[in-house]
Amino acid sequence: MGNGAIKTPHLEESCLASGIKEPPAWEVIEALKAKIARLEEELRKRSEELKTREERLRTLEKELQAKVSQIDKLQDAIGYNSLVKSPPLVSPSERLLSVINEGPTRFHRVAVEVHRRLRAKEGVSAEPTSRHFYNHNLQHFSFERARVRKDSSTKWLINDAIMSNDFLKKLEPQQMREMVDCMYEKTYKEGQLVIQEGEPGNYLYVLADGLLEVMQNSKLLGRMRPGTAFGELAILYNCKRTATVTAVSQSQIWVLDRQMFQNIMMRTAQARQEEYFSFLCSVSLLKDLPEEKLAKIVDCLEVDYYDEGDYVIREGEEGNTFFIIAKGAVSVTQTMEGCSEPQEIKTLGVGEYFGEKALISEDVRSANIIAKENDTQCLVIDRDIFNQMVGTYEELQVYLEDYVEQLSRSDEKRNAVCPRPHSPLIDSSPEASEFIRVREKIAHFSATSPFRHLQIITTLGMGGFGRVELVKLKDEDTTFALKCIKKKHVVDTRQQEHIYSEKNILQQTNSQFIVRLFRTFRDNKYVYMLLEACLGGELWSILRDMCFFEEPTARFCIGCVLEAFDYLHGRGIVYRDLKPENLLLDDHGYVKMADFGFAKKIGLGKKTWTFCGTPEYVAPEIIMNKGHDFGADCWSLGILIFELLTGSPPFSGSDPIKIYTMVLHGIEKMDFPKRIGKRPEDLTRRLCKLNPAERLGNKKNGINDIKKHKWFQGFNWEGLRRRKLSSPLKRELKGPMDYSNFDIFPPELEEPPDELSGWDKDF
Repeated sequence: MGNGAIKTPHLEESCLASGIKEPPAWEVIEALKAKIARLEEELRKRSEELKTREERLRTLEKELQAKVSQIDKLQDAIGYNSLVKSPPLVSPSERLLSVINEGPTRFHRVAVEVHRRLRAKEGVSAEPTSRHFYNHNLQHFSFERARVRKDSSTKWLINDAIMSNDFLKKLEPQQMREMVDCMYEKTYKEGQLVIQEGEPGNYLYVLADGLLEVMQNSKLLGRMRPGTAFGELAILYNCKRTATVTAVSQSQIWVLDRQMFQNIMMRTAQARQEEYFSFLCSVSLLKDLPEEKLAKIVDCLEVDYYDEGDYVIREGEEGNTFFIIAKGAVSVTQTMEGCSEPQEIKTLGVGEYFGEKALISEDVRSANIIAKENDTQCLVIDRDIFNQMVGTYEELQVYLEDYVEQLSRSDEKRNAVCPRPHSPLIDSSPEASEFIRVREKIAHFSATSPFRHLQIITTLGMGGFGRVELVKLKDEDTTFALKCIKKKHVVDTRQQEHIYSEKNILQQTNSQFIVRLFRTFRDNKYVYMLLEACLGGELWSILRDMCFFEEPTARFCIGCVLEAFDYLHGRGIVYRDLKPENLLLDDHGYVKMADFGFAKKIGLGKKTWTFCGTPEYVAPEIIMNKGHDFGADCWSLGILIFELLTGSPPFSGSDPIKIYTMVLHGIEKMDFPKRIGKRPEDLTRRLCKLNPAERLGNKKNGINDIKKHKWFQGFNWEGLRRRKLSSPLKRELKGPMDYSNFDIFPPELEEPPDELSGWDKDF
């Protein structure tokens, strides 16, 4: 068939085609609608199936992550991760600096294959600020002598290096200026060591000129160039360097030591505290209050800034805020009859105050207060904060009357014949008579030969300090925990004062929620504390095995801790090392606080300055060396609640400096895991306020405010105190020598050297 030919249809086909009628349009539309509906329903079902699968996938991913985390922990515990390491996810420069700051070994990896012990959190401490034991000949510190002249370009370089460091940039401008002023220069020749891996660190460095090489385990990690600050962990506390830094070329480095840094931090905070305190003493409304109340007010003060012409107060407005002028001056103006404009009636300067009536009741301002200078600074406190932290004006008047009466009674007692003191450890509990019998028996033991009468059964715990042994009397089945502390380790880490503090505090305590101390011993190698044996095990190891606690279990544990804190804080003692590792279970499953190495009696209204605690639990004011008090314990309580409910603290990591940086950012913006309920989340956030004055438990009602929180609604506090509550963690014991609730530890292979300096002669 040629192109263009058309095939004619058959007649039959034409007839059939003409006989077919098209359906009506509405039927076609209805059919299409039905088909669309079926497709939409099918699409909806597919979408729901897909959503269900995605949710299931997310759940499985979370479970996988949790299991991977557990595997990592177990591998870390048996030393596997020290042999096989994944590539770091951080940038080379971050890794370079963090490796220098990693600090002491987190756990002594010994016999971990046997007891599968996961890595415990280890406490750290700087030298106590009083330095009784090792600085007898230390001259009075002088900033004038410490300052080193520098040109402006050098100051800018050092300041920029500090500001580029995530941790150091949190310091106040005045502290930075003094650090820059007090840094001194050192020159390192090519090939000379700046930092030696494994040696204790004491300095912060800023590289000004030259090139440095960083090595770890003989492997090159990278190089550092001018404008880099490194080694900052060492100015917080004594720690071993984890990398070696060597000068590749001749290098100029600016240096600051730990003592200088701590003096700078203490001086700025103490100077501010003293200045504010003297201001308050001049206020007629407040001057008669006892020191601890004034100290609370100082903690509440905030600084407001005004420029010339700014109104601080307007006449006629209602006010609830009290002001003290810290810098600059203000003009007081008032509307006068016959004058169109308010007239100046006086000028107030530094140390003067206004608005004090607002602390008593709602105050209608009777005058205008206007800043006369730029950068006028006022210390302010509003009535609500004042009432929460210190008390209402009426409460203060009652308190003041009671305070005066108490002083009179104390004077009468001092003038009377002193009665024979009774032992603070004797109480009316059923165990009291047995305790007295045992204490009187061991009082006759030789102070320098504890093992003449004591037999070691097993090791309950170990760490850098030494060991805790389960021991029994040789002639009866009465057991104790014997804490054996290496004297050489104490001297090397300058912790003599903390050891004495632990002994003295435990000798004075009498609480069912704190381990009891029977007596102490010493020899050439160790000092010993003979303590109550708590054979229910460590709370930390139970948490490790269970992964996390349900709310009732966590609440019971926190209740026990609160009773211990209530007892300690009421006696002016701050604990400073709360964590699951320091909480033990007795034979009834009740939690007891142990390890008082960082505890200190500071008194009411006082602060202390030593950096100590555990990185994951340490409060922001300790990190920044602002001075701390009982508020630091409230912070750590919030961290403990989080860890008990999730299995991990909110701030954690391998590098302490990174942990501290996270702590300084705070917990307020952090998303909590879903398994933490609304009430414990609210309590944790209230406990972990960055400002210590805002923390629950650190206000006028102390620990009682925490006990009244909704998370404890219906909790039987009286039953807890009387030990009538059934503990969710109680485990059956076969007798006084049943140590099955503890991990297995290897024997001590190395004997520590003798330490004969005599620091322990009164131990």
